Amino acid sequence: MTTFHFSAALWQHPGEGSWYFISVPADISDDIAHLTAATRKGFGSVRVTAAVGSTVWQTSVFPDSKTGTYLLPVKKAVRTIEDLTPGDAVETRLELAEL
Repeated sequence: MTTFHFSAALWQHPGEGSWYFISVPADISDDIAHLTAATRKGFGSVRVTAAVGSTVWQTSVFPDSKTGTYLLPVKKAVRTIEDLTPGDAVETRLELAEL
């Protein structure tokens, strides 16, 4: 299984819905795109197991057409358990689920 470790800021998407994300760094996003070229799902999403602190969950990362990087959605339960607020630097682990 391919695993990536990085630290990046949590941020909130502007507008309705209150979605929160961590942007995957460009070099790791490039690696993910290369490794998953043959298996990506609709909209280019990639299934991952994500870990922040002691919290682990299954989700997908999605390509951001504006930046060319992947975005990791961070649900409220994770933000609450790990006491995360926008702007926090978040130590993150991603494991690609399907290769």
